[in-house]
Amino acid sequence: MTPITDNVAGGLSRGRLAKLTGCNAETIRYYENIGVLPPPPRSAGGHRVYSDEHARRLAFVRRSRELGFSLEQVRGLLVLADAGNDSCAEVKAMTLDHAALIRHKIADLRKMQRVLTEIAARCDDGAVPVCPIIEALYGDSH
Repeated sequence: MTPITDNVAGGLSRGRLAKLTGCNAETIRYYENIGVLPPPPRSAGGHRVYSDEHARRLAFVRRSRELGFSLEQVRGLLVLADAGNDSCAEVKAMTLDHAALIRHKIADLRKMQRVLTEIAARCDDGAVPVCPIIEALYGDSH
């Protein structure tokens, strides 16, 4: 990774890190608070000084979140990543488990789409006293 140092004691301010990574500054603060991103050292003036490693770890967290991993799963992946080369099989297992969960979610979403399309087809767009979509959502139980 190309060094991205700034003028803050040889590192990056939180704002600059946020801008460079596309991550909200408050999200960076949150990741620090929950221990996903290690707290950076501070300059003599008390400003946080983020390093290239912080940017790299933040990119890992963001990409993992984009792929749908929960924060707990990201924590687990980071533990394995920090452990070194003995963890590849565990990372693969976590990834395959996550992919299976996504497959199930996709199947559920397809079912929801089908049901919504079916109940929408019952509606003729007219001014009727009882809307068939509303009735379907009530489950015809009221």
